[in-house]
Amino acid sequence: MTRSSTTAGAFQQAQLPVQAKLAAAWTSFMFFYIYVDYFHLYKPGTLDDILGGTVYVFDISGPLLTIFVALIGIPALMVWLSMTLPARVNRATNLVVASLYIPVTVFNAASTNWEYASFYALSIGLEVLLLAFILRDAWTWPRTTRATAGRDLAQARV
Repeated sequence: MTRSSTTAGAFQQAQLPVQAKLAAAWTSFMFFYIYVDYFHLYKPGTLDDILGGTVYVFDISGPLLTIFVALIGIPALMVWLSMTLPARVNRATNLVVASLYIPVTVFNAASTNWEYASFYALSIGLEVLLLAFILRDAWTWPRTTRATAGRDLAQARV
């Protein structure tokens, strides 16, 4: 007697909407983004530099902090936007924002030295991997054919 894929104990793969996948990826990206910045504070001298008024080579100022809020706020908003924007706008927004965040993410390596290369390679690598996942899912967003759209519209009316 052979077992089919419908026998007891077999798992069915639930199909998630693209919006949910994108929101989950942006959420994961945010965790990495925040924790990488947090763990960066453990590097010797980092807190001394901050207390001295500099981050990397930039003087701490209102405009710099505004830039930091924008850099963290945009991916945070992408979690919500990925779940609420209409499909066409959602796809385009995810493609643009994820593409722009790849160089922003890679910029974190500019302040490193060989002692911390593995930390930045792993953290940046994982962030870029999540951005690549976002780009792939947004790029391959399923399209509705006219026949499918008509059938869906007819079913919605019932």
